[in-house]
Amino acid sequence: MRLITSNIRFDNPADGKHDWQHRRECLAEKLLAFKPDLISTQEGRRPQLMDLESLLKYNMVRSHRKWIEERMYPTIYTGNEINISSSGDIWLSETPQVAGSSSFDSAFPRLCTWIKASRDGQKFMLVNVHLDHVKEETRIQQINVLMNEVKKLKGDLPLIICGDFNSTPNGPIHKALLESDLDLYDPWMTRENEEFSSHHKFDGDTSKGSRIDWFILDKNIKTKFIHIDQGCCDETFPSDHFPVQIEIEF
Repeated sequence: MRLITSNIRFDNPADGKHDWQHRRECLAEKLLAFKPDLISTQEGRRPQLMDLESLLKYNMVRSHRKWIEERMYPTIYTGNEINISSSGDIWLSETPQVAGSSSFDSAFPRLCTWIKASRDGQKFMLVNVHLDHVKEETRIQQINVLMNEVKKLKGDLPLIICGDFNSTPNGPIHKALLESDLDLYDPWMTRENEEFSSHHKFDGDTSKGSRIDWFILDKNIKTKFIHIDQGCCDETFPSDHFPVQIEIEF
């Protein structure tokens, strides 16, 4: 099964030549080139996410969602081979079932979205998250909410967590996930891939910052391939984050 996670950068006219209208087709082209079964995105608002759905011709998971127009949502798009049994949003606050809720001094409300699904009879759970971009202590509280809520939901399903964690691989968020009783690993690190920044300022420079976009997997899932796609279309980057591609085997 092939998956991609990508922060798509919100539709911001102030980005000038990098605004959504100039890069929307490039983003869709780069995401589709990998022929993924599942695409996870972060940072889009509803109109932008609907526009991306029309470009991808994948199915946006949204039947559970009551949209709040000003909010940005992590979102999952599925190919035709994916069968969804249930889905939902978890708001990373003291009241995770209350849409739009915010706690822990978060800059604005954050959430994760999840699906329970199957492909060719193999069942799994996928969680797509976007954590606070300002304070590590806020992110720690948010990831604790995520883990507690996921434990209630997942049963014995193999778990895939992905998204924009806004934290380094040697920080407390990464440590909390890998030391939890969810039995997870970071496939980028286990394959001893070079560390570099997955976020850039539409210039492709990977020397500043760190890898903040991750896949974290159940230890029963094998990684066949993982790659950060640094490609662009002529001089247009699809986003200010590079998409992370992974191929897994249960």
